[in-house]
Amino acid sequence: MGKNGSHGTLLILLAAILWGTTGTSQALAPHGAHPMAVGALRLAVGGGTLLLIALFSGKVTRQCFRQPRITLLASLLVATYQLAFFEAVVMTGVAVGTMVGIGSGPLFAGLFAFLVHAERPDRRWLIATLLAITGLLVLFIPAPGSVSQVSSTGVLMALVAGASYAGYTLAIKRLLPGNSPDAVIAVVFTGGGMLLAPFLFRSDLRWTLEPGGLLVILHLGLVTTALAYILFARGLRSVPAVHAVTLSLAEPLTAATLGIIVLKERLTFTAAFGMTLVLAGLVILGYGAAQKQH
Repeated sequence: MGKNGSHGTLLILLAAILWGTTGTSQALAPHGAHPMAVGALRLAVGGGTLLLIALFSGKVTRQCFRQPRITLLASLLVATYQLAFFEAVVMTGVAVGTMVGIGSGPLFAGLFAFLVHAERPDRRWLIATLLAITGLLVLFIPAPGSVSQVSSTGVLMALVAGASYAGYTLAIKRLLPGNSPDAVIAVVFTGGGMLLAPFLFRSDLRWTLEPGGLLVILHLGLVTTALAYILFARGLRSVPAVHAVTLSLAEPLTAATLGIIVLKERLTFTAAFGMTLVLAGLVILGYGAAQKQH
């Protein structure tokens, strides 16, 4: 990967940190903000912004549409991720939904890369992913004395979200050669937003007229989608898709940290230990990229 690989790793980590602010932003949204509507608006604002930027900069060319099947698949997976993830969070809670949805991503990425491209995950990915997923499992262990009843359907939806995330990451990776990363992300996410548009017509959106609601949507659309995915796509040019998905586990780590600092959630010993394991996995991947620079 060389120097570009280290730079790409940093960009993907920054993107994941921005994604990690999504949960806190939703928690601060006005009453009546339904997760489905939030997800649809996030893609509508983010995808529309990305498309405008790409069009005005002249980065959207015919080359962007020369793989229509992969482009459509990527857009479909982006839309599916939104629906499955937010539904999983509703059915299982933020902790379990996030852990299963994001935590399963690296496993699906490695599986898909092997099945589609016959790419065998390297040892560094295996170790980093094992540490990170173990950390996520520890991170979301219920506090002593709490009662947790997990919906099996909700867990299934979270797994669909994890598979969708891994799938559209690999699909976007296929679209990048010969194209601007900004243009690829713009086209894919605009397509995903169009697929989710019908949900907006069925939702009560009065909460978006409140100052707090507007700020939440602008943050989700402009920061956690437009900016974050521009960083992600640029990093993806020099980082293997399997590694990128594992690096994205910084998202739930960031979400947990913000929960402690902003939402005043208590940090238990097991939570601290879990966050340390996730961080260790990310450091292994980052250090490996830096080593290949020399």
